[in-house]
Amino acid sequence: MERKMANRKLIRLSQLKSKLAAENLEEIDWVTFGVIVKKVTPQSTNNGRTFSIWRLNDLRDLNQCVSLFLFGEVHKEHWKTDQGTV
Repeated sequence: MERKMANRKLIRLSQLKSKLAAENLEEIDWVTFGVIVKKVTPQSTNNGRTFSIWRLNDLRDLNQCVSLFLFGEVHKEHWKTDQGTV
């Protein structure tokens, strides 16, 4: 993990909103971790494309969640991922 994190900045999900407002994250190599705390049943768009919505949290502040929308190949590959997975 130390090798993978070398020269990267860890930003907690609960800090993401404030970091986006204060810093230009496009210029930083950063990572975040989250736990799937809620999964919505896969949905379909008007044109028939299926997608998933996950609510992610870092378990530090349960009121601060990030919604992640999965489309296309990402949806096909990961839609069965269990709630509680990191």
